[in-house]
Amino acid sequence: MSAPRVVVLDHGTGDFAGFAAALERAGASVTLTADKRSALDADGLVVVGDGDLSDLMSGLRTVGADQVIDRRLAGGRAVLAVGVGLHAMFTGPGADGLEEWPGTVEEHVHDGWSTVVVPENSVLFAGLQDAPFRFAHAYAARRFPLLESWPADTRMNAPLVVWAQHDDPFVAAVENGPLTALQLRPELSGDAGATVLTRWVSSLSLEKNE
Repeated sequence: MSAPRVVVLDHGTGDFAGFAAALERAGASVTLTADKRSALDADGLVVVGDGDLSDLMSGLRTVGADQVIDRRLAGGRAVLAVGVGLHAMFTGPGADGLEEWPGTVEEHVHDGWSTVVVPENSVLFAGLQDAPFRFAHAYAARRFPLLESWPADTRMNAPLVVWAQHDDPFVAAVENGPLTALQLRPELSGDAGATVLTRWVSSLSLEKNE
């Protein structure tokens, strides 16, 4: 069986080598590129962001990646958003994100380790509720409004939100169909982070075989 093909999007506003190496250790065949066709055709697309949301959004739009992300998600194709990549799925100070979920990111400084609260049925975080994960951020989503108004009578699967605590609760990760977003930094989180990435890469293999 061939390794899942993963594109780490080169949007011009960061150093992605460490994350790409972590994905390769997790079993992926990784390409770093801004090419839209490659990003559309890959088994998985990864959007890693550091710094300001406004810089990331400018980089995404410059290479047309906002359209690529929208097309992939509309077609049920896997996208992994990490760090400020998670912020881009909301909106935030000084920048409009992609608004895949309602809500905003707010100031929340955390440079250290925290354990997470794992929801029932989580695929990526099952059994990891006592494991510490590394965080390094100045902003975070402190609410997830979509769940606050989720209709009780719908048959749609609600997003699974993983929470962490540092002064206040904040969103550590979201599993929402083809869209997975991580505020935590798996490439810096030792065995627990490697487990999360391996499970995500393995899910791409399952999709290929369906």
